[in-house]
Amino acid sequence: MSPGQNRPTPFTAERYLNLETYRRTGQAVATPVWFVVDDGIIYVYSLADAGKVKRIRNNPRVRIAPCDVRGALKGAWVDATARIVDERETLKAHALLREKYGWMKRVADLFRKIRPRPRVVIAIST
Repeated sequence: MSPGQNRPTPFTAERYLNLETYRRTGQAVATPVWFVVDDGIIYVYSLADAGKVKRIRNNPRVRIAPCDVRGALKGAWVDATARIVDERETLKAHALLREKYGWMKRVADLFRKIRPRPRVVIAIST
């Protein structure tokens, strides 16, 4: 088990997670995301003004399922709760994501420096 994954979840070995959030109308919107598990908490990051972030701020109820890079499900949906984390947890989550995704996350971080836009980290609890 790699660092940052000290309490396994059904998602620990997966590379992508489908994050389903809900519009005010109740319509579900699923988005494949990178994620990392730390002590049973699943962390993902996103642009702060992304639709999924707005939807989570309005309704913390989400569903998650393992998926491939295109969002095709590889397992069952699980009900969960999401929240936007503080700066301390954000730094920890980004370090864990860099460890898990290696050069791909480092390239994403480079683009973030070239084109800075506010980002947030979302913590998901099942």
